[in-house]
Amino acid sequence: MAPFPSALLFSLIAAFGSLCGLAVIRHYENWGQKNSVLFAAFAAGILLSAAFLQMIPHAMFAAPRLAPIALMLGYLALYVIGLATSRKDHASHMDKRAIALIPVIGIAIHSFVDGLAYSVSFSIDQHTGMMAVMGLILHEFPESIMAFVLLLRGGFPVQRALFLAFLASTLTTPLGMLISFPFVSMLDGPLLGALLAATAGALIFVAASHLVPNIEHDRRQKTGIFFFAGILFTAILQLTHLI
Repeated sequence: MAPFPSALLFSLIAAFGSLCGLAVIRHYENWGQKNSVLFAAFAAGILLSAAFLQMIPHAMFAAPRLAPIALMLGYLALYVIGLATSRKDHASHMDKRAIALIPVIGIAIHSFVDGLAYSVSFSIDQHTGMMAVMGLILHEFPESIMAFVLLLRGGFPVQRALFLAFLASTLTTPLGMLISFPFVSMLDGPLLGALLAATAGALIFVAASHLVPNIEHDRRQKTGIFFFAGILFTAILQLTHLI
């Protein structure tokens, strides 16, 4: 399949995964909040192993000089975005709903960057795209639940919280893919390799800074099993591709 249809298809699947998260938390709130961390654990394992086993080596081969710098910049860019959308210096002077919106805006930006990751990964090749998007699709489920819960705690009515969570976690991924793909498709090998490294850095940040801490706070043994299962699953896929 050509890069654009593949990237579009899987960004829409990710949007569907986000919708599933909203449906589950709306109708099965206790189950959704209890088990969303398992999806996050499996997604974290996939994202980390896909970045280290597939994306970074491919980027280093395509752009040996640019890739290390781009990798660091990709990580730092997401760190700065997270820092900017989680500041609480003046929380006491802000409306409760405005405070709830700040991290949700951060989720929207992360989801938009996910769309960019789809464009970049599938522009490299189909296997790199598949390795990257599996973890991205799975982490949409807990991400949409997180957005909805934050909005509810901020005092938003249920229907408005659902709508805003839908905008932040569902629409932004295919939107990011559609906006970024025309620009990504014009890049040559070294620049595309550097962008792949930056994307890997961003995915490492999402996994290490947002998903893994949730795993550490969850005391259930099976959460760690899901994390290592994600790593093992991706490693097996990589080995079968090499063979």
